[in-house]
Amino acid sequence: MIIGCPKEIKIQEYRVGLTPEGVDALVRNGHTVYIETQAGAGSGFSDEAYKSVGAQILATAKEVFDIAEMIVKVKEPLAAEYGLIKSGQILFTYFHFAASKELTEAMMKTHAVCIAYETVELADGSLPLLVPMSEVAGRMAINVGAYYLGKPFGGKGKLLGGVPGVKPAEVLVIGGGIVGTQAAKMAAGLGANVTIMDTNLSRLRYLSDVMPANVVTQYSTLLAIKDKLPTTDLLVGAVLLHGAKAPHLVKKEDLKLMEAGSVIVDVAVDQGGCIETCKPTTHENPVFTIDNIIHYCVANMPGAVPQTSTRALTQATLPYAIAIANKGWEMATAENPALAKGLNIRAGKILHKGVSEAFNA
Repeated sequence: MIIGCPKEIKIQEYRVGLTPEGVDALVRNGHTVYIETQAGAGSGFSDEAYKSVGAQILATAKEVFDIAEMIVKVKEPLAAEYGLIKSGQILFTYFHFAASKELTEAMMKTHAVCIAYETVELADGSLPLLVPMSEVAGRMAINVGAYYLGKPFGGKGKLLGGVPGVKPAEVLVIGGGIVGTQAAKMAAGLGANVTIMDTNLSRLRYLSDVMPANVVTQYSTLLAIKDKLPTTDLLVGAVLLHGAKAPHLVKKEDLKLMEAGSVIVDVAVDQGGCIETCKPTTHENPVFTIDNIIHYCVANMPGAVPQTSTRALTQATLPYAIAIANKGWEMATAENPALAKGLNIRAGKILHKGVSEAFNA
């Protein structure tokens, strides 16, 4: 199969769909790989590194899209790329369709085969291609939250872990999945008092067993969240519904319950956000303030640490990319139920239930 990897064009997105090691594995399986020039530069991979393992370098994204049977990316296609996509072409990337009707309709019009990383799902319900980026985003959520709690950046001026004799900050994490777990671990490691909420009692029992003493678990209800907001310094939104739009668990009117200078980091923003007032931002302009509450809502948080996240992503996606390349998407999805759940759009039709429900399609 002919595989193409274009340069990401989302603002300050430095990741790339394939590492040189990933290219090497595909070439060893008999496939041809084309990389857009400088596609890997942001992640520390030169054109020479790709050429040394058998990739061919092309000057433009158009050339890559024109020649490739399968496109391997990181982020969803943007408007400038819609016209480059061919009917029947396989697109293997993060899409998060439920959060964007424009993107969904655009991909339907292309009649491409859209396989979304975020909905590839194993029998136990885990999302193997979302996990590595969720791990990165969860840990980053605490780093950026702690930063914006600083007074020079608009925060209330509280150190997350406190110091001897001064109480640490209070962190509320809504969602006990991968993002929430990593966020809670990082916040606890810095010395904060952490509350992690979820509606899955089995998950809460597990977290209660494995988390340090400064992390408490609580069953999540709208009333429980509201009750906690007045004492929350940093709120992390970490709710995920597989392939569907995230529910709004904190409404605009709830912000008045929080102290001025508190910080919200909504990691779920690429799925619509679980905080009503959140809207996608970029690394270039990451925050905005509503009712004196700082909102950090960058939709591609792991893009800020591409040397870590690109390697973490490729090592997860590569086995699936090789399967698609070796067998074709039809046989690969027929043989692998997890990969089949990643098939979101084909021949102009939505195939994923969560996406269909998001748009009543």
